[in-house]
Amino acid sequence: MQQMTLAQQLAALALPLIFAITLHEAAHGWVARQLGDRTAEMLGRVTLNPLRHIDPLGTVIVPALMFLTTHFVFGWAKPVPVTWQNLRKPRRDMALVAAAGPGANLLMALLWATIAHLGYSLADVSPWIAGPLLAMGEMGLAINVILMLLNLLPILPLDGGRILAALLPPRVSYRYGRLEPWGLFILVGLLYLRILDAVLAPAYSAVVNVISAIFGLGA
Repeated sequence: MQQMTLAQQLAALALPLIFAITLHEAAHGWVARQLGDRTAEMLGRVTLNPLRHIDPLGTVIVPALMFLTTHFVFGWAKPVPVTWQNLRKPRRDMALVAAAGPGANLLMALLWATIAHLGYSLADVSPWIAGPLLAMGEMGLAINVILMLLNLLPILPLDGGRILAALLPPRVSYRYGRLEPWGLFILVGLLYLRILDAVLAPAYSAVVNVISAIFGLGA
């Protein structure tokens, strides 16, 4: 990866990043539909088409700038609307809908690890095919693990915050929900103070090391 030019790194980043962010949102809509809310489906958001989910600023511009300046990738797609009143068991189902996003990132991390493994396998046979597969596979693994762990932080409006809100007693959950307008500021503050790095780095290393060991990456 160190021998790649900047243009090659951005090319390897593009596809994994777009799908990591957009399929995360599609998973929310798909699970909501299974649990009784068809709002996202009616708006055409339960689809694998990234164009229905892309936010030009959050899916393209911000991640690219962060990658160029910090190599920490953070981004977002257009949020999938969920009408909680339509859910069969609103509190439980909101937690399941929220968990679907990080769950999709975990599945995609495993998929990209499989592609990276294929790249390793083809290294001696077809280096010109192996290189792009390995680059995208490793980038996809890293991006999806980062987004999974980031979204599991118990900060509203992140998925971890939604899950925590659904698990708390109603009165406590209501008070906790009032912090949501400050969630983005809290997240940016944690990032600026490098607290986010200290929290996520050990978990990131552990997850990536386990997946890498399973798929024989870096051997």
